[in-house]
Amino acid sequence: MITVLSGGVGAARLLRALSDVIAPSQITAVVNVGDDMVLHGLSICPDLDTITYTLAGLNNDELGWGLTGETWRVMNELEALGGEAWFRLGDRDLATHLYRTQRLADGATKTAVALELALRHGVAVRLLPVTNDTVTTEFVTAEGRLSFQEYFVRRHHDVVVRSIEFVGAERASATPEVLDALREASRIVIAPSNPLISIDPILQIPGVREIVRTRRDDVVAVSPLIGGEALKGPAARLLGELGFEVSAVGVVDVYQGLVGTWIIDEADAELAERIRHRGARVEITTTVMAEADNARRLATVVLS
Repeated sequence: MITVLSGGVGAARLLRALSDVIAPSQITAVVNVGDDMVLHGLSICPDLDTITYTLAGLNNDELGWGLTGETWRVMNELEALGGEAWFRLGDRDLATHLYRTQRLADGATKTAVALELALRHGVAVRLLPVTNDTVTTEFVTAEGRLSFQEYFVRRHHDVVVRSIEFVGAERASATPEVLDALREASRIVIAPSNPLISIDPILQIPGVREIVRTRRDDVVAVSPLIGGEALKGPAARLLGELGFEVSAVGVVDVYQGLVGTWIIDEADAELAERIRHRGARVEITTTVMAEADNARRLATVVLS
């Protein structure tokens, strides 16, 4: 079994690629919950849903989130009424959030609901939220404190970030399933997700970082930066704003002491020696998963 620390789109694509190389039932994804939110009274888990939809072949690739074949009648009507419609929820997507909210109100855990939704969609990869407790990623910016979705969606991550806080993380508990998945995995993989806002919220849950550190020789990470740029999202910008080098080396520094083997893109081959000097092994391959052959190639390197 391999365990993958997972954020949103980058993790979803890597999990899909891995599922083409080994049996999906041999893969566990430990998923970030720092960008979860309650909106319109509904419990929304963007990273869990993106991964579920992608592995089910239902993700809206045109938008990069939500379900394929989506319609927007509810949001359009809400906007016409003057309601909060900046965070767009499609008509089909709403069913997921209604189901989750109902089940949580019935007393189910977030873990149980994630597994139920995966089962309903025919997803064999085991999807585990890192905690059932409430953890919220917040940004301290030049314009004040912003929630994750206010920063990421409403403001299109266009404000300068001074620091990032994971409110509730220190009081949260990793689930027993997550701790077992980390201890028992033959390999721990850190997906090419944003290291500061997708993976760090997972590592901030007490006990998780400690296990990953003790398993360092079995930890493989894929850099989300290629030539100093992220394929999607504000990873490069955040690294620079928070004092890290904007390159694969900067990503390595974020995870200092946790990763035994780094996988970097061919475009960053000249950085390999600097990463080795930081005490890690390096593998060089394509890390862009837009084409199926390249995705399989990356998955094979991750598993080798």
